[in-house]
Amino acid sequence: MQNPRQIAFLALREVHRRGAFADAALDRAFSNSQLNDLDRRLVTELVYGSVRRMRSIDFIIDKLATKKSSQQPPELRTILHLGLYQLEYLNQIPPSAAVNTTVQLAKENGFSGLSSFVNGLLRQYIRLTDNDLNPLTVTNYKSTVERLGILHSFPEWLVKLWLEQIGETETEQLCEWFNQSPTIHLRINPLKSSIAQIEAAFKTHNISTSRIPNLPQALRLNGSIGAIQNLPGYSEGWWTIQDSSAQLVTHLLGPQPGETIIDACAAPGGKTTHSAELMQDEGTIYACDKTASRLKKLKENADRLQMKSIKIHTGDSRHFPEFVNLADRVLLDAPCSGLGTLHRRADARWHHTPENIQQQSQLQSELLANAATFVKSGGVLVYATCTIHPLENETVIRSFLDSNPHWQIEPPTIDLPVQPSPEGWVKVWPHRHHMDGFFMVRLKHLKKQ
Repeated sequence: MQNPRQIAFLALREVHRRGAFADAALDRAFSNSQLNDLDRRLVTELVYGSVRRMRSIDFIIDKLATKKSSQQPPELRTILHLGLYQLEYLNQIPPSAAVNTTVQLAKENGFSGLSSFVNGLLRQYIRLTDNDLNPLTVTNYKSTVERLGILHSFPEWLVKLWLEQIGETETEQLCEWFNQSPTIHLRINPLKSSIAQIEAAFKTHNISTSRIPNLPQALRLNGSIGAIQNLPGYSEGWWTIQDSSAQLVTHLLGPQPGETIIDACAAPGGKTTHSAELMQDEGTIYACDKTASRLKKLKENADRLQMKSIKIHTGDSRHFPEFVNLADRVLLDAPCSGLGTLHRRADARWHHTPENIQQQSQLQSELLANAATFVKSGGVLVYATCTIHPLENETVIRSFLDSNPHWQIEPPTIDLPVQPSPEGWVKVWPHRHHMDGFFMVRLKHLKKQ
C-alpha cells in the first residue's frame, strides 16, 4: 500500500478504536508499506499531529456539523480529523488537495454516502478561515482554562496545573512548545570521537548542528536528517541520541573513574552509557530494569558505544538486597508520567489523569526509599524524572527528606544551562530552556558520626 493518507488513516483507526499508542500504531502501519522518505514524513506528521490536536479538531467539528464529533461514526470522525488537521495546521498542503484527498478517503473506507458531507464541512471551514472566522479564534471562551485547552488541545486539568505554577503567558508558551515537532539532540561519545569531529562529519552531509551552552557533549541537529542509522558515526559509536535535559542528569550525578554506580531504572540506557563515558569506562555500573526487552535495547546501545563497565541486572530494583551499601553513586531516573516530553509523545496528554499521577508519585517514593539503601555512607543519589508535575518531583523529595534525616540536598556546583531553585533542585521548563521538561536533584548521604 502506497497511499500515505490511507496509511495515516489506518494508524489513527488503531489509536481510536483499540487505544493503541500512536508510535506503535505508526510502526505497524509502516511495516506493511513501502513509502519513500517524503511520504513517511507526511504520514508521521498526519498521525502525530491529528492525535495532538484532537481536542481542537473535535471543537471545529462540533461548531460546523449538526452532530457533535462524539456522535459521528468513529472512522468518519478520524477521516474528518485528517482533513481538518491539514487545513488548519499544514500550510504547505493546498486546501483543494486536502479536501479532495479526504473526500476520497471517505469513499474508499465505506462512507461514499457521506462524502458530500465531508466535502461540505471542509469547504465551509475554508470559507470561514478565509473570512477570519475560524471557530478556534472567534469563539468567546468561558475561561482561560477553556481557551487554552481548546485552542492548544490539552485536557483542562493539565492547563489548570500549569496556570497555577507559571501563569497564563508562560502556560500558553508551554502549550505552543509541546505542539511543535521535537528537535533531535546528540550526545558525543568522547571515548571515540570529539564534538569538532562530529560537526565536521555532519557538515559534509549538509546537516546543520548547534552546540548547547554548558553541555560539552551535546549537539542539536537542525532541520530534516533522514534515518538515524544512516548518519555519520552511528555504527562507529561516535554518538548517541539523547536530549540535553537527560544529559544534564548524568553531569549532576558526576560519576568518577573506578567508582561503583547503580542505575536503578536504567533502560533504554542513555544515562547508563553516559555514566560510562564520564567514568572513562573504568569502574562498574549496575544497570537495573524489570523489563528484559528494554534491557536488550540497553545492551545494544552499550555494545555499539563499546562500553565494558556496564553489568546488566534484570528485575525490580526494590528487590535487590545485594546492593545495600554497595554504591558510591546511585541514579534513580524514576518511571513517571512523561509530562515534560509531551512534544515527543503525541498521545501522552490524553492517557494521564490526576489519579494515575498520584499512583506514580507513590511508586516513585517507594523506589527512592529503596534506592537510598544502595548508597554507601557519604555517597550520592540523584533523583530525576522527565515530568514537570510537582507531585512526582518536589513532593516526593520533600517527603523523603522529612523521613530520612541522614540525607540532604546538595546543590549543583557545576555550571548548568538551567539555574537551580533556591532549594537546590533543577527544574527544566521546555519553553524557557529549549529542551525536554525534567526535574533532577542531587541528594547526599551524611556520614554517621
